[in-house]
Amino acid sequence: MNYKENLINALTGEKVDVKPVVSVTQLGIVDAMEKTNTSWPEAHTDPEQMATLASSLYELAGLECARLPFCLTVEAEALGCDVSLGNNERVPEVEISPFEYADDIEAPNDFTKRGRIPTVLKAIDILKDKYEELPIIVGITGPFTLTGHLLGIENLVRYMKTDIEEVEIAVENCVDVSMDYVEAIQEHGADIICVNEPTASPELIDPNQFKSLIKPNLEDLADYIEIPKVLHICGSTQPIIRDMATCGFNGISVEEAVNIPQAEKDIEDVDCLIIGNISTSNTLLSGSADDVKNDVKTVLDEGIGLIAPSCGIAPNSPLDNIKAMVEARNEYFNL
Repeated sequence: MNYKENLINALTGEKVDVKPVVSVTQLGIVDAMEKTNTSWPEAHTDPEQMATLASSLYELAGLECARLPFCLTVEAEALGCDVSLGNNERVPEVEISPFEYADDIEAPNDFTKRGRIPTVLKAIDILKDKYEELPIIVGITGPFTLTGHLLGIENLVRYMKTDIEEVEIAVENCVDVSMDYVEAIQEHGADIICVNEPTASPELIDPNQFKSLIKPNLEDLADYIEIPKVLHICGSTQPIIRDMATCGFNGISVEEAVNIPQAEKDIEDVDCLIIGNISTSNTLLSGSADDVKNDVKTVLDEGIGLIAPSCGIAPNSPLDNIKAMVEARNEYFNL
């Protein structure tokens, strides 16, 4: 099977005989690091290690993609934030930001040459040279989430209540930053871009604010991305499913809190694939291989578009549980 062709066909509305099993979110796990001689934080800064770990679950478990990077701090660091790179069990986090006001946010002319952006771009090149038929998925930070990294979550929450115009300007400026990064990613030949917008979850933001503030900026970003694109938002996104699906992305990635049949009904007139929603905490991390297989077969029965983890895979998830995702799909389609 040509995995790239199969995944892109699924995302662009073409009929596929076998539904892909991928991860559009973080996929670095400790089991794979040990087997590929990679580790965090080294794989965050070394393009060879990044490429190796990004494709490790393809090599070791049959997952039908490579996906990089492994965190949501690349853009913030390139803009001047101090980032802790974490360790094998903890992803990088923004610690200090130099930004206080929306007008401060602007990508410098050499933005895509700063921080770890060159590492990501070089890793894409390595993967393109190594694999002809494996899709390369690159994750970027959504503009609202990036705004939170730059202004600080506490300031962002305060501005949402006291000065919404400040938030609007900041998010628009972050869209411009994202567009610069998108352009570089596309130039290096990535196949799919996943926009990760966890801070836009209904558990954090009122659905009406999502519709009025966040959605228009996601629409602008989706319109700018020229390759197949996916939007991932964490949590119970049932209240905003239709708004997510009408932002202009080919697919929306959702967590296990979302009822797939209801979501399919809510967007039945929208050309957008639902992706997910194998629980990363209850099943992939804590469950057995049989639990994983049961969940995969359930979501396939419910009509899921692409089989994928519901969120970023926890680093301590067993490799056997990732293999079970692929095995269950194969059993379902009699492969």
